[in-house]
Amino acid sequence: MKKPMGSDVKSGNTIRRCRGESLVEFALVAPLFFLLVFGITDFGRLFFLQQTLQFAVREAGRYAVTGQHNGTNRVASIQEVIQNASQGITIGSIDIRSVNSAGVTNIGSAGGPRDTVVITLTTGIKLITPMIGRFFGTSQTYTSKVSVSFMNEPFDPSQTN
Repeated sequence: MKKPMGSDVKSGNTIRRCRGESLVEFALVAPLFFLLVFGITDFGRLFFLQQTLQFAVREAGRYAVTGQHNGTNRVASIQEVIQNASQGITIGSIDIRSVNSAGVTNIGSAGGPRDTVVITLTTGIKLITPMIGRFFGTSQTYTSKVSVSFMNEPFDPSQTN
C-alpha cells in the first residue's frame, strides 16, 4: 500500500544523526564566524580611535591658532582641549612644538604670532582578536599617531602666557 503524500515521518535514529551532523558543521564554521565578528569589531574600534584622535588634534589646532588660553599657559590649554575632544580615550603622549621664522624649534611651546606649530598625539589600543593582534607585535597593541601643523594667526603676544 502506498503512503499518502506529506506523511513522510523520519524515525528517531535519522533525526539524531542529523543533529550530530549540524553540531559538526557548526564546530567547523564557528571559529571562522567568530574571527570575522571580532575582527570587524577590532577594525571598528581602530577606525573610531583614529577618527576621534584626528578630530581632537584638529580641534586643538583650531583653538591654538588664535592665541587663546584659559588662564593657564597656552600649552596646558591646548592639552585640555585635546582631552575634552578625545571622548574619554586615554592619550599616550601629546607633543606640541613650534618652529619660528628663523627655523628654531621649541619643544613644549605653542609659539608666538606667525609661528608654525605642530601637535602630535600618540596612543595605543589593545586588540581583542588574538589572530589579528599577532600582526601588531607581541603586545598585540595598535599604535595610532596623528598630527596637525598650522601657522598661528597674528595675535597680540602680550595677551598670552
